[in-house]
Amino acid sequence: MSLVIAFVTETFPPEVNGVAMTVGRLVGGLRERGHRVSVIRPKQGKADAGSEHEMALPGFPLPGYPGLRFGLPAGRRLARQWRQHRPDLVHVVTEGPLGWSAVSVARKMGIPVTSGFHTNFDRYSVHYGMGWMRPAVAAYLRTLHRRTLATMVPTAALAADLAGEGLTGVRVVGRGVDTQLYDPARRSHALRQSWGVEGDGPACLYVGRVAAEKNLALVKKTFAAIQVWHPKAKMVWVGDGPSAKQLAADHPDHHFAGMRIGEDLAAHYASADLFLFPSLTETYGNVVAEAMASGLPVIAYRSAAAAELIAQQQNGMVASPGDERGYVDGALWMLEENERLGEMAEAARQTMLPRSWAGVVETFESVAREAMATQP
Repeated sequence: MSLVIAFVTETFPPEVNGVAMTVGRLVGGLRERGHRVSVIRPKQGKADAGSEHEMALPGFPLPGYPGLRFGLPAGRRLARQWRQHRPDLVHVVTEGPLGWSAVSVARKMGIPVTSGFHTNFDRYSVHYGMGWMRPAVAAYLRTLHRRTLATMVPTAALAADLAGEGLTGVRVVGRGVDTQLYDPARRSHALRQSWGVEGDGPACLYVGRVAAEKNLALVKKTFAAIQVWHPKAKMVWVGDGPSAKQLAADHPDHHFAGMRIGEDLAAHYASADLFLFPSLTETYGNVVAEAMASGLPVIAYRSAAAAELIAQQQNGMVASPGDERGYVDGALWMLEENERLGEMAEAARQTMLPRSWAGVVETFESVAREAMATQP
């Protein structure tokens, strides 16, 4: 039996970030399975009026994230909409004021409501001079999720963490990756030349938001160590953010590619030799999965997606969270031999081949139906 599902989210394609991409995949996959899915989100521009299946509501800019918006509380608008077109399930993706009001309205109307845990906003606060707010932000997040029938998370480790904090109804849904888009076959010698890579390089890559919470100082430190042993190494940055301008000024020898999407982004992954990802604020980290699917070995901390996907010294390397020396040493070890790096590249690709979005969508549907069955 098909379902009528209302997704409530502060971010959605064409916005470029991991949450928007994930929600877009879920919505598209559920529609392909015959479900009727609507999306309720903030306007993405003054002229944004939504569409037949998208309700665009007022919002305000998210501090430190130009282009992203918090949705304003919209209880009356949501109640009116859902009285006219009552969904079988409301799924709240993000925990802003719009998400909170959606949970409240759904509960009041007796509509089953589930939630997703996608971003550690409490950890992010530390990097924007608001560390004193972290306990309050964490309490707010946990309170919202306790008001839903199920909280869907990407990894078993995150599920265990939240359950340990007293959150009930946590379910692992996982994340997929598009292995047709992210493919080693997209490797481009011409692209490597445009980066200024000489010979075998190596070309080291970072993809993601260029911001303090991503621990970019460790990328710089690691690449400096790599350059000592590999003078022809090149550092390539893909993405944008508040730290991008200063980073480019400080490192004119690095290549800054800016924001890339689609096949262009996929070619950047496939054309590099080592992926540097030192973030400790991720709930998952889609870029790790995308890099590995592209045949790009990853050095990361043992956290989020890296902890789940990377087999030590086989398809990548992980260091204990916070162990900078271990992180740098891991990167250097991977680059010691071209043959070793090539074997790890192939193993990374093989790891990701079975991880389709179709399976993730099917799991989402199963959890949703299970939650609906528990509605009082």
